Amino acid sequence: MKIGVMSDTHGSLLYFEKALDTLSECDVILHGGDVLYHGPRNDIPEGYNPKGLIEKLNSLNNILIARGNCDADVDQMVINHPIQSPYVMSQFGEVRIVMTHGYTDSKEDTIKNAKNMGADILILGHTHVKELYCDENLVVLNPGSTSIPKDKTHSVAIIDLEQTEDELDMDFNLIDINTKEIISINNEQ
Repeated sequence: MKIGVMSDTHGSLLYFEKALDTLSECDVILHGGDVLYHGPRNDIPEGYNPKGLIEKLNSLNNILIARGNCDADVDQMVINHPIQSPYVMSQFGEVRIVMTHGYTDSKEDTIKNAKNMGADILILGHTHVKELYCDENLVVLNPGSTSIPKDKTHSVAIIDLEQTEDELDMDFNLIDINTKEIISINNEQ
């Protein structure tokens, strides 16, 4: 099973479509929040078209969305998928994924909460900076931002889960949505 992960689209149809193209072989997509609005601290991203993004988003049937700090009640009125808060919990076979935008609690508390929920993977957004590291037995993943990256690369992630009779293999890749190249990062935690 392939799980696509994106976050912080901030109303950019251009980068949402690039993200979807990169994640086209994924069985499900997880969105870490900040879907439509660019936010008062951000410049309007290239390809800003919230109405077009709504139409594209509503055509999908395989997406889960966490509520971000820029997501408002009115967004839920136009998006056909639940915008969930504070956590989205998903089970894929033996793998439990917990997703939150990550702006209400400290990272330490969020990691502790995910561990208490029995998560194998914690997905975060909000910072617009890619992260991929292990905290004990918990994989912490932030795919960065598709539209307004603070680390200069428009990105998504793919989680590849492969279950055999004897073991579970989890593979994680961060991907530049402009070049489709795998991004190597070094997160020291």
